[in-house]
Amino acid sequence: MLAIERRNEILEKLQSEKRVVVSELSQHYGVSEETIRRDLEKLENDGLIIKSYGGAVLNEHSIFDLPFNIRKNQMIVEKQKIAELTDELVRDGEAVMLDASSTAAYIARGLRKKKKLTVITNSVEIIIELFDVPEWNVISTGGVSREKSFGLVGPRTNQTIGFYHVDKAFISCKGLSVETGLTDSDEQDADSKRAMLKSANERILVIDSSKFGKSAFTRITGLDDINKVVTDKKPSALWMKEFERLGIECIYPDRKNKN
Repeated sequence: MLAIERRNEILEKLQSEKRVVVSELSQHYGVSEETIRRDLEKLENDGLIIKSYGGAVLNEHSIFDLPFNIRKNQMIVEKQKIAELTDELVRDGEAVMLDASSTAAYIARGLRKKKKLTVITNSVEIIIELFDVPEWNVISTGGVSREKSFGLVGPRTNQTIGFYHVDKAFISCKGLSVETGLTDSDEQDADSKRAMLKSANERILVIDSSKFGKSAFTRITGLDDINKVVTDKKPSALWMKEFERLGIECIYPDRKNKN
C-alpha cells in the first residue's frame, strides 16, 4: 500500500471512529509505529488532524479540505437526494457547468441519461465519469491539478470558464451564512466557482443541510448572486424567509418542483 493510500484510510477511520491509536494502526497495516507517526505528522502538517498521546483526532476546526475520495463518501444519502432534484432542473440539449465538488460528482452521475448535454467542468472525477456518455460534449477547463480535490484550478482554468456562456452553473460550497454568503476552504477553488457563476444564465447552489449557518475560510459570493438553492431537506424558517426576501427558489425533497 502506498503511503498516501494509508493516510487516506487513516482519515476515513478518524471520520468514523473519531480517534486512532498508533499501536493499533501499526498492527493493522503491518508497518512500524515510526511509519505511522510519520503518517500522522504529515496529516497534522496538512492541518487535518491533531496528534494526541499515542494517537490522533480530527482537527474539527481545520480550514483545509479533506481529500476528495473521503468527502465523496460523506453525506452520501444527502448528495443523492440533491442529485435527484437537480436532474429535474436540466433539460436535454442544455449547456451546464459543474464545479469540482463531491456533490457535483453525484449530479454528473445522475445526468447520464440526459441527451446531448454540453458539460464544462474543472473536475477530473466528473470528466472520467462522463467519458463514455454518447452524444455529449464534455469540456475540461484545463488548469493546475489538485491532488486533494481532483480539481483543476488557476488563472488558465478561470480564463477557459470565461470563454463560455451556459444555461446553468451548479456549484457547492463549504459554508452558507446569512452574514458571509457562500464560503469555501480554498481561494483558488472559490475563484473557479465565482467564474462559473459569472458565465451562467441560471446560478444554482447545491448544498447539503450540514453546511447551513457555517462559514469557511474565503468568500465566494453573496447569497444575492444565486437564483436557486437545492438541498436535501427543508431549511429552517429563518432561511426560508431569507430566500424569499432575496427571490431565491429553494428546492428540497418534500417540496413539489414546479420547473
